[in-house]
Order: sequence, then C-alpha cells, then structure tokens
Amino acid sequence: MPEKTVEKTAAFAVTISKLAVIIYLGFVEVFKIGKLIREKLEAYFDELRLSREWAMEAYAILKKRLKEQKVAGVIEN
Repeated sequence: MPEKTVEKTAAFAVTISKLAVIIYLGFVEVFKIGKLIREKLEAYFDELRLSREWAMEAYAILKKRLKEQKVAGVIEN
C-alpha cells in the first residue's frame, strides 16, 4: 500500500513538473513573439515618420514656391 502512495505521489510530481515546463516555454514563446512584433512596429513607425517628414518638407517647398509666384505676379490671388 505505501508503494502505491509513493508511485501516485511521484506520478503527480512528474505531471506537475511537465505542466510547469510547458507553461514556462509558453511564456518564453509569448515574449519572443512580443519582441518580434515590437521590432516590426518600430521599423514601420520609423518608416512612417520619415515619410511624414518628407511630405512636410515637400509641402513647405511648394508653399514657398507658390508664395514666390504670387509675389512675382505669376499667380493672381
């Protein structure tokens, strides 16, 4: 009878250990995926920021040229 109790306790300990390892590996994978997503988003937002800066510069140049043309009398109103 005590042998069965020891076997049951050992089986329970092994099951708990397996469960702990699975949970740990799951967390590791979630953090890896989170890190990859964060890297991809940072690259995307950097590209978006650069494109927005380019657009702002282009708009400023266009605005400056239109103002110069108005001053020169090429464009009315």
